[in-house]
Amino acid sequence: MAVTVETLPTARIHAAIDALAALRIAVFREWPYLYDGDLDYERGYLAEFAAAPDAVLVIARDDDAIVGAATASPLAAQKEEFVAPFMARGWDVGRTFYFGESVLLPGYRGQGIGHAFFDHREAGARAAGADTAAFCAVQRPADHPLRPADYRPLDAFWMSRGYARVEWLTTSFDWLDIGDAQETPHPMQFWARDL
Repeated sequence: MAVTVETLPTARIHAAIDALAALRIAVFREWPYLYDGDLDYERGYLAEFAAAPDAVLVIARDDDAIVGAATASPLAAQKEEFVAPFMARGWDVGRTFYFGESVLLPGYRGQGIGHAFFDHREAGARAAGADTAAFCAVQRPADHPLRPADYRPLDAFWMSRGYARVEWLTTSFDWLDIGDAQETPHPMQFWARDL
């Protein structure tokens, strides 16, 4: 598999939205997100993201197929659920870049693409004048009945990139889990590093 990783110019993001929406739904259906996605919501989310100043969208492509993507944009442009915990702690949101999803189809994992996603997003954050990068990850109980026996958390990978869990920085975000009738809140833990 000859996979290329590139940062899409803003003008090309809109043309990729449908493929990216489908990719997000497919990957986030897996543990630990268990997200029962909706294509219309995903299109809207991605269009809103693309409109943010200095937005960065990195894609992994196998020939013409988009097999992975990662996003980043200024923290100040994010939803209230993501910005409020930082502001409550006096964090300079104007100097912080928020790294959104990093999604990659299973057959392409373990080939260094995740590192390339971080390299591209960190470069975009620095170019925009940010001195900190942050992201958050869902927290599920270790004894959750849908947790795969062979699941490996990404903590070690994130730490190898210089990120650390910011214990006092958390939020909650609602979405529909597979098999549920309505959206429920999900605890999210932030990680950050200086750039």
